[in-house]
Amino acid sequence: MAEHSIEAGLSADCLPNHIAVIMDGNGRWAKAKGKARVFGHKAGVEAVRKTVSTANRLGIKALTLFAFSSENWRRPEAEVSLLMELFMTVLSREVKRLHKNNIRLRIIGDTTRFSGRLQEKIATAEALTADNTGMVLNVAANYGGQWDILEAAKQLAQRAVDNGLDISELTEQDLESGLSTYGLPDVDLLIRTSGECRISNFMLWQTAYAELYFTEQHWPDFDETSLMNAVAWFVTRERRFGCTGEQIQALLK
Repeated sequence: MAEHSIEAGLSADCLPNHIAVIMDGNGRWAKAKGKARVFGHKAGVEAVRKTVSTANRLGIKALTLFAFSSENWRRPEAEVSLLMELFMTVLSREVKRLHKNNIRLRIIGDTTRFSGRLQEKIATAEALTADNTGMVLNVAANYGGQWDILEAAKQLAQRAVDNGLDISELTEQDLESGLSTYGLPDVDLLIRTSGECRISNFMLWQTAYAELYFTEQHWPDFDETSLMNAVAWFVTRERRFGCTGEQIQALLK
């Protein structure tokens, strides 16, 4: 295909509506530098900031970041405590920036296991941005894809009992209405950093038809160019013609 045709075909309509990211490799990044794992977690915050900013400028409708899985409680107690404190600090510091940029923040997952202080921070942050009309930023915390589906199934079962629904007539849409991301587009592009090629119980229902992009980069090294390359790869997969990160970046101008 001629270069002119590629450029003509590349527009915001080609971009993913919903990007999900498994932010992996903070600990390995820190270890490679002879630092404690916490150093990697703190460095990963800047990668989050760059990813959110770039996705918002591209006009992505929804961005979901896997911050803390339900399996992460198995990590050493000191690291978990530190992650919770870091989560609170970042939440307090970043929510005003998100609000200023018309981004709506939602924390998805079973937050009941968090401290009362953290739950209050979450509620305050979500309330501040609730009426924003721009990109939706989901932060998955104490989240698991199986948990999400189970909670939706429980809600559906309760509705069936309360309303006498005919089970044989239930649809996928009935179950989907109970998912934590209900109302948002399904995930189009799933990115995982640090070279691991699995989805680790993340967004199992929502990623049914997602394109899966794995990169060797550790999360703290993930930046605007990294996201551009992932989106450029997605456009190639979806549209069946080649493009470059530079062409994606041109959409920001």
